Amino acid sequence: MTAEERQREIVRAARTSGSVDVTALATKLGVAKETVRRDLRALEDHGLVRRTHGGAYPVESAGFETTLAFRTTMHVPEKRRIATAAAELLGDAETVFVDEGFTPQLIAEALPEAAKGRPLTIVTASLATAGALAEADNMSVLLLGGRVRPGTLATVDHWTTRMLAGFVIDLAYIGANGISREHGLTTPDPAVSEVKTQAIRASRRTVFTGVHTKFGATSFCRFGHVGELEAIVTSTQLPASEAHRYSLQGPQVIRV
Repeated sequence: MTAEERQREIVRAARTSGSVDVTALATKLGVAKETVRRDLRALEDHGLVRRTHGGAYPVESAGFETTLAFRTTMHVPEKRRIATAAAELLGDAETVFVDEGFTPQLIAEALPEAAKGRPLTIVTASLATAGALAEADNMSVLLLGGRVRPGTLATVDHWTTRMLAGFVIDLAYIGANGISREHGLTTPDPAVSEVKTQAIRASRRTVFTGVHTKFGATSFCRFGHVGELEAIVTSTQLPASEAHRYSLQGPQVIRV
């Protein structure tokens, strides 16, 4: 098996199971652990995986995107901390856009408490978020129409963006597949990118939320710039020095 064939198999395994282990890969591929580590370094250099202690996990890219179901299993404690901190940035907002994805869904679930009983209007493309808030007290939920993407259970295409274009929203909670100081906020799918772009355009304030693994990653479609954000909410697993570099472009960076 050539190095290219090994690396292709490693990426396939990572995307199938959500992560790979060096020892298990070495046994499966019949090579030394150091060979696997070398392959993982090469794949990381190409932006296909992120290495961890003893293994790696796949990075979303132009041709690969994890499902909502998978996202609910990864970095869950970190995502809950981020969601709680992000909800506390609600301020006096009365209309809130909540993006697709698991972390935004957790933010939505924290908003009733953050609102302290006052009414909120939630605008979302996410079926999961709309379902989670549909019966919440003092919450009016507006689900954007459009084509439902099966992996994320969120709507896209011109129906979605046309509805968004008619709104003026106080606050948008936005996620991304990657955020970098050089390329801004990115996502693999052009249709998703259009929805996110329109949500930022329609909103007075924008807060980005994401786990530490999103930082430095870049996908196919850019939909926003770091300087457009009021705040970035992430975890302390993003180094303070790197958080400071993002803050120099304008947003407050909150690590929890």
